Amino acid sequence: MAGSAQAALIDRGGGLIYDSDLNVTWLSDMNYAKTTGYDADGLMTWSQAQTWADNLVFGGFSDWRLPTLNASDTSCNSSTTPAGFPTQYFGYNCMGGELSHLFVAELGNSSHNTNNFASSVTDPTGDTPQQIANLKLFSNVTAGVYWSGTEYAPTATVSGNQNAWSFYSNYGLQANIAKANLVYALAVRTGDVIPATPVPEPHTAALLIAGLGLMTAAHRRRRVA
Repeated sequence: MAGSAQAALIDRGGGLIYDSDLNVTWLSDMNYAKTTGYDADGLMTWSQAQTWADNLVFGGFSDWRLPTLNASDTSCNSSTTPAGFPTQYFGYNCMGGELSHLFVAELGNSSHNTNNFASSVTDPTGDTPQQIANLKLFSNVTAGVYWSGTEYAPTATVSGNQNAWSFYSNYGLQANIAKANLVYALAVRTGDVIPATPVPEPHTAALLIAGLGLMTAAHRRRRVA
């Protein structure tokens, strides 16, 4: 499965997209929970989305999960510093998390004007040809909100009012929302689906070279005889 390459994204076939920038593999169907009938519309709470991803088996792999977002991502255009916690970054043009990097850097879901209002991920305005081609590798791309697997630390211990980080593909926005919200989920796994070709160890390579030399010498002797 050589696949076709679009910048950092490589189509491995069978619904699997390898991201060589982050060394992760994405599920190409961005609403697979609905496609398979797991959920009627693909909208789930954070805990439901976690359960779906953790129990997903696809392409022979069972180590799927929700992608990360990075609360320390200084590429975001906004921040806040809650009491007792480090600065939390949010807003437009974030690229430091798996989910934000995919949408903003590779699919062009970033701010295109001075008002920091980003177009929907399905709107090609301002996108590069490469980003437009990247988007075509995915199906059921929804202009809505997607869960990350990253909790919002300042509310992690607040009973009944816990938040998690999410990404708004309709605005290109990283933000934290209540875990009880019903939003979409995209699955990812660490690593490629094609094992890397092993490099022979030095002593093994030396033996191979020596063996080839002996075969060549024997062949020459036969020709002289």
